[in-house]
Amino acid sequence: MFTQNLSEQIEYHEQILFISREVGDRRVEGEALSNLGLVYRNLGQLQQAIECHRQALAISCEVGDRRSEGADLANLGLACTALGLVEQAVEYHQQALAISCELEDRRSEGANSSNLGLAYRRLGQADQAIECHWQALTISRKVGDRHSEGADLTNLGLAFAMRGQIKQATRCHRQALTLSREIGDRHGEGANLGNLGNVYMALGQMERAVEYCEQALVISREVGDQRAEGMNLGCLGNACAALGQVERAIEYHEQALVISREIGHRRDEGANLGNLGASYATLGQLDRAIEHYGQALAVSRAICDRHGEGVHLGNLGRAYAALGQIERGIGYCEQALTILREINSPYAGRIRGWLAQLTERISGTLSVLAEAEPLSAT
Repeated sequence: MFTQNLSEQIEYHEQILFISREVGDRRVEGEALSNLGLVYRNLGQLQQAIECHRQALAISCEVGDRRSEGADLANLGLACTALGLVEQAVEYHQQALAISCELEDRRSEGANSSNLGLAYRRLGQADQAIECHWQALTISRKVGDRHSEGADLTNLGLAFAMRGQIKQATRCHRQALTLSREIGDRHGEGANLGNLGNVYMALGQMERAVEYCEQALVISREVGDQRAEGMNLGCLGNACAALGQVERAIEYHEQALVISREIGHRRDEGANLGNLGASYATLGQLDRAIEHYGQALAVSRAICDRHGEGVHLGNLGRAYAALGQIERGIGYCEQALTILREINSPYAGRIRGWLAQLTERISGTLSVLAEAEPLSAT
């Protein structure tokens, strides 16, 4: 249903795009391109999304529409962040924020501050992310936008969690959960329950994590949000794996994989394949782990997801090393390190550590590889 709906939207906007070009209406052409980009991003087809938003941006600049120019820059930033091109995303969001301030558009200013915070978080720059999300939250409260207020509280919680301030993160997610229930936002309620589940995972309280993720899963199914359903299944799988319930984890990850393929969200598909690979690696089924990591890598490369590509290469290297194929493992880890450095991923440090261990193993100074958690593409 989700995929069919989005496919229908693509067809609709392509018709508008064709007509606008036939009659020479540049403004409508730009709007159609922007809307197409949004649909492609929802499908996880990020290269197509970026191309549409770039064309829309060129038209906005040509016709002198500053408001649309700011929106196109923001959309480009979001697509680039999702693709792992986060430094580019920061530049786009900074430009969009400058335009919203110029136009004295407080709502857009808040949204652009929030988007900039999301990009900083992907770069591992928690302090800058927190500053941006605080600014966004302040604006949301001033203009009385309770939906945005809830989203800003959620984002603050995620940034605090990145900095290791779990109490502050929990407080933010609980405030966001209360607010979403007050305004009847079931989507937001489910998202915040899922975030609390992730917080408890970070605290090592896996039973509580499962409890919250199960509540989030119920809501996502109730509101028909298949993508959220898949993400909640993935979180449940990760929590069960941490509890040692690896077979149960595999069941959740397989359900999540089915959903991501049904809705055509390839980035989620890659993450779910990676999670399955990690589960099989935990069971010592390294051949099956490598099979799933390889499929995940192929998906990431197909959609030009640099973050996912680096993660899956690193996990492949670790798996081959565990099979005793140390030199092959080093080769994959070196490829991973190159990519993760290019996109300034905080995972680059972990890959460097793995490479140091593998080099010591080859030199004979290290007899057994230390246990290590696989990298996560989510």
